[in-house]
Amino acid sequence: MRRPATLMALAPGIASAQTQGWGNLGKPVEKGFSWTDPLWPDFWMAWTPATLAVFVGIFAAMAVLTVLEIRYPGGDERRGVLGLVTTRGDRLFISLLGTSYIFMAWLWLVGMPLWWPLGLSLLWAVFVFWKV
Repeated sequence: MRRPATLMALAPGIASAQTQGWGNLGKPVEKGFSWTDPLWPDFWMAWTPATLAVFVGIFAAMAVLTVLEIRYPGGDERRGVLGLVTTRGDRLFISLLGTSYIFMAWLWLVGMPLWWPLGLSLLWAVFVFWKV
């Protein structure tokens, strides 16, 4: 008689545990957005949203430079603060190269998060296109 009474006393606790998620331990959990999860898990290359954003940004910048070159031919050559004669394409290359160095140095010295080097890289690109 004592055993059924004990089970009856534990029944509300068991039901409460199941309603709070303990009954869902074996079920798959729907995850939110992640910058590091692959977009296509079975694809040969691990395309994440971050790598896709970088490549889309680079190709968009190249498309803008192509349109500018068609509209205003000549490459907009000028001599900047470094003493180099650069065109728009040269300045894009210098800004992308500097951006990669900014991110690598930030990861080596600080680590995560990467929002600060993104801001520094944008400032670097503005400086390069304005003064170099």
